Amino acid sequence: MATTIQPPAPTTYTRSRFSLRSTRGRTGLLRQALLQTLCLFVLLTVLFPVIWVVSLSLDSRPGVSRPDGLNLIPPNPNFDAYAQVIKQPTTNPISFLELTLNSLKIAIGTSVFSVAIGVFAAYAFSRLRFRGREVLMLMILGVLMLPAVATLVPLFVMLNSINIPFPIIGAFNLRQSLLGVGLAVLSGALPFAIWNLKGYLDTIPRDLEEAAAVDGADIHQTFLQVILPLSVPALAVTGFLGFISGWTEFYFTSTFLAGSVPNHTLALALNAMVGQFAATPWAQFSAFAILFAVPPAIVYFLVQRWITSGLAVGAVKG
Repeated sequence: MATTIQPPAPTTYTRSRFSLRSTRGRTGLLRQALLQTLCLFVLLTVLFPVIWVVSLSLDSRPGVSRPDGLNLIPPNPNFDAYAQVIKQPTTNPISFLELTLNSLKIAIGTSVFSVAIGVFAAYAFSRLRFRGREVLMLMILGVLMLPAVATLVPLFVMLNSINIPFPIIGAFNLRQSLLGVGLAVLSGALPFAIWNLKGYLDTIPRDLEEAAAVDGADIHQTFLQVILPLSVPALAVTGFLGFISGWTEFYFTSTFLAGSVPNHTLALALNAMVGQFAATPWAQFSAFAILFAVPPAIVYFLVQRWITSGLAVGAVKG
């Protein structure tokens, strides 16, 4: 007599599969909750110093160096510190607007010239083959690895030796001018710009240039009409970092412009507010620090789209 094999009951399989899905669902929710908690902790850790500085800038009580415990809302908050900083930030005879213009001159000049010079040099290193190319790239990398303070003394001596006599305004010393500081900052920003842009240009296919050459474009037209439009993200990243390096520059300005008050920058004025033998006005200092951080934030939001795409492409293409 033949025996029939009964198939297994489907309910057992369905229940076990449902139980497995339920377990995975609970594990996924728990993992997501832990990740969200970790992200909130990191967010609070990053934002707490900023909130602390904002709270100090709104506190008008004299001699206050910190909020009361964890109470970040000071009593009777106001914007008197901001008004005082904008009116007269330090005891030096220079206004906040003049300080801002001096900082903008260095920052914008460093950003523009590092990108303008760097993209031409990077294109030459990326596309052309000439004698001494590898040696020059190693020299640029060597300069890039040096800290900015290592070049302080040589640049001081070199720029201080350049004196141009003028009949009316007198002698012009390059070291005691914003132009000299800009050249010093540019000497540190340019190697990074060349190296960064060269790595990006290497990722652009040469087929595009060959196609443009077939259509009758020369090397200048190819560079201006093909390479530059494709390099906008890398140019934005390089320009923004050059702006930041010029805006926050302190070593060269404090050494070169120590005796030239009309050429002082915001970084020098902010450092001058720290009292050595007297109490530091923390409300004004915090308000100054917040105002000092506003222009880089505005520049970042203006070029955020290109910066994000430039960093992403660089990360993917290496």
